[in-house]
Amino acid sequence: MSDTPQDPRRRHSAPVVDGVGKSASRAMLRAVGFEDADFSKPQVGIASTWSRVTPCNSHIGELAERASDGADAAGGKGVVFNTITISDGIANGTEGMKYSLVSREVIADSIETVAGCEGFDGLVAIGGCDKNMPGCLIGLARLNRPSVFVYGGTILPGAGHTDIVSVFEAMGAHSRGDLDRIELKQIEETAIPGPGACGGMYTANTMASAIEALGMSLPGSSAQNAVSQEKRDDCHAAGAAVLALLERDIKPVDIMTREAFENAITVVIALGGSTNAVLHLIAMADAIGVSITLDDFTAIGKRVPVLADLRPSGQYMMSELVEIGGIQPLMKTLLEAGLLHGDCLTVTGRTLAENLADIAPYPEGQDIIAPLEAPLKAQSHLRILYGNLAPAGAVAKITGKEGTRFSGTARVFGSEEEAQARINDGSVVAGDVVVIRYEGPRGGPGMREMLTPTSAIMGRGLGSEVALITDGRFSGGSHGFVVGHVTPEAFDGGPLALVEDGDTITIDAEADTLEVALEAAELERRRAAWRQPAPRYTRGVLAKYARTVGPASEGAVTDRPV
Repeated sequence: MSDTPQDPRRRHSAPVVDGVGKSASRAMLRAVGFEDADFSKPQVGIASTWSRVTPCNSHIGELAERASDGADAAGGKGVVFNTITISDGIANGTEGMKYSLVSREVIADSIETVAGCEGFDGLVAIGGCDKNMPGCLIGLARLNRPSVFVYGGTILPGAGHTDIVSVFEAMGAHSRGDLDRIELKQIEETAIPGPGACGGMYTANTMASAIEALGMSLPGSSAQNAVSQEKRDDCHAAGAAVLALLERDIKPVDIMTREAFENAITVVIALGGSTNAVLHLIAMADAIGVSITLDDFTAIGKRVPVLADLRPSGQYMMSELVEIGGIQPLMKTLLEAGLLHGDCLTVTGRTLAENLADIAPYPEGQDIIAPLEAPLKAQSHLRILYGNLAPAGAVAKITGKEGTRFSGTARVFGSEEEAQARINDGSVVAGDVVVIRYEGPRGGPGMREMLTPTSAIMGRGLGSEVALITDGRFSGGSHGFVVGHVTPEAFDGGPLALVEDGDTITIDAEADTLEVALEAAELERRRAAWRQPAPRYTRGVLAKYARTVGPASEGAVTDRPV
């Protein structure tokens, strides 16, 4: 063993395994399968999010092995390790959901920790659910070593073109009396047919598409079925791609540029993607040292239309977009229209424009992706609202199907559970604006998604007659007149904490405002009487998160300068 590393691709692994003084390190690695020749190869860590916690990730163990094989075949040494995942779909509507956004930070921390400790020269990260994808990207950004992200792939539709949101909405229909227990159980039994991430343009497929547009996934990775030869091949190719990136010393900082994030935002808007993309893209950009703000979504949204007729607001699923070519033809259309930065570098080692050069258009007659000249919505569905209820901003998902303006009477609740009970028992009626507060990053803590109450509203047939605002978040599966990420959050004394039952609240997605009809003097009177609630957790990961997390308008990041 040489004491002087010669291979520039091994700048991180060489100090761990080279030389007589590292015999103990090599001894440990021999026990997990290393042979003599492996110690002179670049080491590629394969961050796997496999678990049996959720169908989104239940197949990723095999995919991680495929990525490791790809790294080995290209002359590296793949080393598989695991990080965690949680399931939003399982935890929604419970106290456990408070751990969801927290898991993004735990995943990023764990990938950074393992790779930093073990000296991996490059990485492949494979994610298949809402928070593990941005968590992976944040970890890769912090490490800034040649890396590729792989999406675990989308699930296939259930019987009758159903998915997980179908089940949530069926629960609402059952509470209204439109479905009996047997019909609800039939949907429950058939909506999730196997492995893969939730099938609409919900948060998982939104983030996968954003990451591909960002340049951190191989072309096509975001639009492949979870159980398919294409996905297995994608993983093998990703392992090999890291070796090529090591040869050229191309790192995330070279790919995750300001222009690349603008590309990601553009594609999210064109696809009608989840509001969670706002939170996650801001956090991912922060991790690499790029400043992305709420106002960037507004500026880009003024020139980018919504083109995809995908769930939750549309009719199609991701698996059907896969069948017609995925997002690559859409991206080429956007590029040719001058809406994407074609000179951005990607993990192929080529530019975005070079990757798209030979992409064919969508087949004639498809109606999943509308033409640019006849969009589903001329400007973005992601609306950044300001006003006396959201001085630092809020995020709405307004497709136009529910209208663009809603004014109604506040019904105020201090938690998701309180609101859910009143929706289910019929207390929430047409004309109400449901206010769910103390669910923000610090107040929740953890900024729970409100898929359960929004689905109940839709299931009870009130989707266009009831609005919902919160300092929490929404699932990518939520739709209707909903506004989240209200900042400052109620726990920090934001105006949402001062709203009372009967106040008039107006949401205007044309003027991009969120207002309560109160004079400034009245708000100040209420503020003087307000007292911050006691923290809901004082020890453990939720308490630690509440102490370190920043505001939603800045991505709810915990890795802030001290």
